[in-house]
Amino acid sequence: MKYTPLFIPDVVLMEPQVFGDHRGFFLETFRQDDFETHVGDYTFVQDNHSKSTKGILRGLHYQIQQPQGKLVRVTSGTVFDVAVDIRKSSPWFGKWVGEILSAENKAMLWIPPGFAHGFYVMSDEAEFSYKCTDYYSPQHERSILWNDSDIAIEWPVDVGPVLSSKDEQGNNLTSAEVFK
Repeated sequence: MKYTPLFIPDVVLMEPQVFGDHRGFFLETFRQDDFETHVGDYTFVQDNHSKSTKGILRGLHYQIQQPQGKLVRVTSGTVFDVAVDIRKSSPWFGKWVGEILSAENKAMLWIPPGFAHGFYVMSDEAEFSYKCTDYYSPQHERSILWNDSDIAIEWPVDVGPVLSSKDEQGNNLTSAEVFK
């Protein structure tokens, strides 16, 4: 596994070594000891899987209590995946990083607790899987507007975006609850 810290170095792009031949391929998607060495000592307690169609934008989500670190990957299709640093004490507060994750490139993204997360589906449909460091807690879930001009994410939107009503009503970063 190749681990590459991004512009916000707490967010890490993970690129597995893929072994393939005429029968197909094999890769390790997670190895605890390797992850601890390159990213940190986190325990995953929940795995999630979603399916969305082209133009769907999910996010920017986070939990103000029980914050979740997420290890995300795409098993079918292509998404543009985004992490926004919402830790007030961070030198990268309000900054974002984004990566294209796809079934083809098999890349994964580590998004630590203290970040808002979202993705936009670029392919006809996409399946998205992720491991979480804490349990889903709907009463603590918050949403920041995907198009907040203070964050200025450069989404590769060519269709949509189609949002949930919750995401349409997200806050701007300036009025959102954030981490210390």
